[in-house]
Amino acid sequence: MSLPSSSPSAVRRPRRLRRWLAALAGVLVLGATGGTLYLNDQRPQRAGELTLPGLAAPVAVRFDAQGVPHIRAENESDLYRALGYLHAQDRLFQMELLRRLARGELAEVLGAKLVDTDRLFRSLRLGERAAAMVAAEDKAAPAWQGLQAYLEGINHYQASRPLPLEFDLLGIQPRPFSAEDTFSVIGYMAYSFAAALRTEPVLTHIRDRLGADYLAIFGLDAAAAGQGHGPALAAADWRGLHALAQLAGSAPGRGGLSQFEGSNAWALSGARTASGKPLLAGDPHIRFSVPQVWYSAHLSAPGFELYGQHHALIPFALLGHNRDFGWSLTMFQNDDLDLIAERVNPADPEQVWHAGQWETLESRTERIAVKDAAPVALTLRRSPHGPLVNDALGALAGPTPLALRWVFLESANPILAAFHQLNRADSLAKARSAAAGIEAPGLNIVWASAAGDIAWWAAGRLLERPAGAHPSFVIDGASAAATAPRPLPFDANPREENPLRGYVLSANQAPAGFAVPGYYNPAERYQRLRERLDNADRRWDVENSQALQLEGGNDLPRRLLTPLLAELRAAVTAEQRALLEELAAWDGEHRLDSRAAVLFNQLLYQLAREALADELGEEFFAALLATRAINSALPELAADAASPWWDDRATPGRETRAAIVARAWQASLKHLQVVLGADPAGWQWGRAHTLTFEHPLGRVEPLDRLLNVGSFAAPGSHEVPNNLAHKFGPAPWPVVYGPSIRRLVDFAAPEQALGSSPLGQSGVPFDAHYADQAAAYLRGDYRPLHLDAATIDAEARGVLWLRP
Repeated sequence: MSLPSSSPSAVRRPRRLRRWLAALAGVLVLGATGGTLYLNDQRPQRAGELTLPGLAAPVAVRFDAQGVPHIRAENESDLYRALGYLHAQDRLFQMELLRRLARGELAEVLGAKLVDTDRLFRSLRLGERAAAMVAAEDKAAPAWQGLQAYLEGINHYQASRPLPLEFDLLGIQPRPFSAEDTFSVIGYMAYSFAAALRTEPVLTHIRDRLGADYLAIFGLDAAAAGQGHGPALAAADWRGLHALAQLAGSAPGRGGLSQFEGSNAWALSGARTASGKPLLAGDPHIRFSVPQVWYSAHLSAPGFELYGQHHALIPFALLGHNRDFGWSLTMFQNDDLDLIAERVNPADPEQVWHAGQWETLESRTERIAVKDAAPVALTLRRSPHGPLVNDALGALAGPTPLALRWVFLESANPILAAFHQLNRADSLAKARSAAAGIEAPGLNIVWASAAGDIAWWAAGRLLERPAGAHPSFVIDGASAAATAPRPLPFDANPREENPLRGYVLSANQAPAGFAVPGYYNPAERYQRLRERLDNADRRWDVENSQALQLEGGNDLPRRLLTPLLAELRAAVTAEQRALLEELAAWDGEHRLDSRAAVLFNQLLYQLAREALADELGEEFFAALLATRAINSALPELAADAASPWWDDRATPGRETRAAIVARAWQASLKHLQVVLGADPAGWQWGRAHTLTFEHPLGRVEPLDRLLNVGSFAAPGSHEVPNNLAHKFGPAPWPVVYGPSIRRLVDFAAPEQALGSSPLGQSGVPFDAHYADQAAAYLRGDYRPLHLDAATIDAEARGVLWLRP
């Protein structure tokens, strides 16, 4: 990351960054008056009065103990205008960075290291698609009117108040936020769900370079995989595919921004609860960052009330509840994206074969502004199948054009109106209708009402692909398999409404009974939750629901270790036997003091490395570890002693499973001795599994000490209910993503709903609510999500009046 040497802004501020940083550090240590005034000037105002142009009537805002605003307005236009202003005073830098990420403009403020990320997002055409979506919006519709009021509130804050600290550090010149920015950010959300970009290059490489037999552990049938029928790719194309998979997985992290990863959500009918009313639980799993992704706000106006969690630049809550209904979301990981390898005309490299003839590629050139460097020219091309992703890779692109066909770029997708409706969906029919308007990204909506209904809908545009088009692999653009798929109606989507078993559950699993191609999470987390919810003798309340959300185990250790234990016992030395038996007896719970959790997660990685890396090579091995496919593959590999993966291609002999398992065990112990110490008594999960909340600028000294939060010992693990997950790799394991908020709503007493947020409401450094919830979140504490006006008034820590 490159930081500027000066920082001009709309308000005159110190210009030399290095001197400014040194001065800031000194001020913070010494408490100098000038630095205190500078920081106080940027903190959110939570009491007193402010003028907000455009309001029709005064708006009252009461802030609770966590800094959450409870906004009361006389009409919905004023409500959303106030929300925009308040959201901006806590999260303006987050809004700025997200729109720059989605529109491919990060290098302008973060430097040359972000050029490849900008290339990717410009190649995805998110800005172009956003402009088309804006043009198609009904400008008289309530959703559009609400968006405009919200954006006007943001823009008034930006124009009238001191700019955030980060604007000064990076020299960001403010410009108004627009509806195109909002729809670009929605496009980024859809991209973060699109696992195909990370997965299809790896699976295609395995099929075409190793053979279809190597696909068995991924649950792919060798015949259906179509080996020999895919595109003819050169060695340079494989390098480009690897670069694409790597860039697609790492791009959001380079900006230090949130990326959607998974989620849990369930709703229980009154027949299954202690109160006799439905109970809603949800915890979307999102990459951790500073600030946290959700901005909580309680909105009320005549005829409307909602306590919701809002995403930057989107006015309508993506999660929410009131006294009558509520919902949560998980990722519906349907595959709505295809990579298509085009056949190039040998006589003209700007033509590709399509529908029986050569078609000329569309082309245009853009310039990427780069901080402290010359602009970078970017040629964007499009084939009849879609935009070419080669253009994202620069010199790493191979000669074969790779087109992207993606539902988000092609469907009508009235998602803004859908969430406006979902915020008001007080009946089963209204909620179902709202779900039907979401075409990309794919989402599972888990909904419950005080009237007694519960439901789950898989929302997203499903596709019927032509014969021979296997969605897990790169498609030959000159074949019939590249014919455009047929969109299916919403009625074809998986769903459940008031099922007899008394609950609905979504945990990113493949939907049972529906053949929907996708990149779903392993089944272990879903199975653990379902096992608990299937207990017909248990009556659920918010207390035992908290315990379920905080569970840190699953059945993966038993599944993986059972077929290997005999070989492991034959491989250990006498001194190691006690460690192995401790692992064999482990219940799978990732407690902070667990040594077995450390042993298992290191062994899991080492098995993958010893078995797979020799066939894949380091680059594609790393790419595979960044996909969900690895999680499902390893238990299958462990159970199959005859799998071709067990042979080490680097040796002349043929290795067995037993030999590789023995090697993995010894390598695991050696690694743990190096990183955690020679004495196994110190191998505790809380030492190896930690969470640091990282600010986008927190990789640079001294900003890391000033802006990051943590480190905390973290319970939970990957694919357990308390899904505090790390990247698949060797110890130590920094936590990457997890529950972005935990929510529990019993509709017998919705005004007593509970939540647990990972960091704090404010994104303003040094504000009181910057990180005030972090320690409680790691402990598993919950806080009230107040709806009752008298309670809010009595407990308010500040009252702010926004006046016309």
